[in-house]
Amino acid sequence: MKNKSISETRAYRLEMNEKILNSGFRDYNKFFALDNKAYVKGALPAKTKELMGLVASMVLRCNDCIFYHIDRSIYEGATRDELMESFNIALVVGGSIVIPHLRYAFDVMDELFDLKKNEKAQTEEKE
Repeated sequence: MKNKSISETRAYRLEMNEKILNSGFRDYNKFFALDNKAYVKGALPAKTKELMGLVASMVLRCNDCIFYHIDRSIYEGATRDELMESFNIALVVGGSIVIPHLRYAFDVMDELFDLKKNEKAQTEEKE
């Protein structure tokens, strides 16, 4: 992620979502609620749903969405191997146009796993 840090990306997303949801235009709230509910554990675990969202985001070439779904997938317990298999499905479905987004996804994945590792080490130091 060359342009924004993880914390900046998360903060921007949160800030803009709040702005949109507080705009008074209720249809936005309805869509956001529907989108949120789609990723809640049901017959499929939340991790699986996030990985599916990641594949769709890569095929649709939405880097903001790719960041979000990798972040959420890792939060839900996805491993590096699970993410890479999901990247591969996106590549097979989307074709070579997905390659620039595959590069981005690898960069995001590495940064998020590094952050998770550093946070874990800091927690262990405090104990």
